[in-house]
Amino acid sequence: MELIEKLNWRFATKAMNGQKVPQEKVDKILEAARLAPTSSGLQPFEVIVISNPEIKEQIKPHAWNQPQITDCSHLLVFAAWDNYTEERINKMFDLTNDIRGFKNEGWENYRQMLLGTYPQRSAEENFTHAAKQAYISFSAAIIAAAFEGVDSTPMEGFSPEAVDEVLNLKEKGLKSVLLLPIGYRNEESDWLVNLAKVRKSKEDFITEVN
Repeated sequence: MELIEKLNWRFATKAMNGQKVPQEKVDKILEAARLAPTSSGLQPFEVIVISNPEIKEQIKPHAWNQPQITDCSHLLVFAAWDNYTEERINKMFDLTNDIRGFKNEGWENYRQMLLGTYPQRSAEENFTHAAKQAYISFSAAIIAAAFEGVDSTPMEGFSPEAVDEVLNLKEKGLKSVLLLPIGYRNEESDWLVNLAKVRKSKEDFITEVN
C-alpha cells in the first residue's frame, strides 16, 4: 500500500522551491530508470542529469519557459538513439555475454535476427521505436521519485531540436525525447497542490477478460 499511497501523493508539480534532492535519492531514481525493461534489452537511450544552473537557464526558453526547469534540483533529459546500428546492437549483446559469462545459441540467433532487421529500417522508424523505450524508463523514474518522496514534472512540451543543440546530443547520436525536473513542491505557489487527483474509475479503466 505504501507505493499506492505515494502515487496518490504525487502530481505533475507546477512550482518547485529550489531545494536540493539528496544525492542518495537521485541515485535511486536513476537506478530505477536504468533497471526499467526495454525491447530486446537494448536500452536504446541515455539519461542526461543536469544540475548546472546555467545549462538549465539555457534550456528553459526552449521548454515554454516553464519554471520547474530552473527551480528543480535536477533536470533529467531522456534522449533516445537516433538510429539502431550494428555497432550499438552488438555492444549490448556482447555486454550480455560478458556479464553472464557464456554464449547462448538461441541468444546469438536472436542477435542475427535483429542485425538483419533493425539497421535496414529507416532512421526515423528506429528513432520512434527507441523513443518508446525511453518512455518506459521515464515512467519508472517518476514512480521511483514518488516512492522517495521527491516531486517531478513529466514534460513533453519543449523543442527537442533546441535542447539537442544545447546539450550537443547530435554528436552523440542522440535525440531528446522527454524532460523530467525533480525536486520539491512549492506549496505556497503550486495551484495543484491541494486539488484532488482525478483519474478514471476502475470500472471505466479496467476491462477483465476471464
